[in-house]
Amino acid sequence: MSTCATLSRELTEPLSATAATATTWLLVEQAGPWGAKALTESHLDPAVGRALDAAAAGTGVRVALIRRPGRHADRLGTARHEVVLAHTAPGRSWVRRTGVADPAELLALDFAALGAGEHGNFGAEHRGDPLALVCTNGRRDRCCALLGRPLAAELAAAGHAEVWEVTHLGGHRFSPTMLVLPFGYAYGRLSPTAAKEVLAATAVGHVVPEFSRGRSYWDRPGQAAEQAVRLLTGESAADALTVDQERDGEGWWVTVRHQDGRTWRAEVTAGVSEPPRAESCGKAAATPSRMDVTSLTALADLG
Repeated sequence: MSTCATLSRELTEPLSATAATATTWLLVEQAGPWGAKALTESHLDPAVGRALDAAAAGTGVRVALIRRPGRHADRLGTARHEVVLAHTAPGRSWVRRTGVADPAELLALDFAALGAGEHGNFGAEHRGDPLALVCTNGRRDRCCALLGRPLAAELAAAGHAEVWEVTHLGGHRFSPTMLVLPFGYAYGRLSPTAAKEVLAATAVGHVVPEFSRGRSYWDRPGQAAEQAVRLLTGESAADALTVDQERDGEGWWVTVRHQDGRTWRAEVTAGVSEPPRAESCGKAAATPSRMDVTSLTALADLG
């Protein structure tokens, strides 16, 4: 059976710079089936889902639903909903969590402050294992169900306590996809072995560039430039690099700084992936946008 993920893999479409962008993630537990637009097509009150989506708009906060892997996911709901709030800025990332009886309580949050990295003492600090969020929403794309659900189940069976299914991470054709907190790196085309490698690396403060789609904190040009520096230098420490980008006509100049003082200047241009392919199962063939680093220059070496 041909799928969008199969074709993307066969065409060796780059993973780099394809992560969904969000400075902060608000993840709300909602058991039961999810529709393609899960915030308004699930057992969550649609009015609450619409209100959360509207409150997050333009703030840098991205709202998604989560549930534990397993057959119990079709039950109507629980008395309390686990809520995870995570900010992903390098050197300033945090994860907070609590439970709520009614997700409508979350509408009282200051979404602009959350997007800026101010948690306002929400819940309690999460100090445990990295959180693995595997996209499994088959109503949005069948690849996420066919490839994501088995991956989430295997990770949970292997003893990873913080594995969750999530409604949408973007990039169905890179399934199975996984977002890992606290650092907010998205990964794609993961085998169970690769996913376990990613979680082990995250636990000690590192990333695995081979499978990385980018850090969700950065816009796509910044994701591309950061990945280029990681591949050039072999740097894998999650918080070692920061980026600043500026638009320049049709492209971007991105400055990538290492915490040891080294600096690089990357020229990034927007292109398309050829030949045409479906960006999602069932959609017409198209040429997905991509970010290409056309030059990378070392500006300083102060280490």
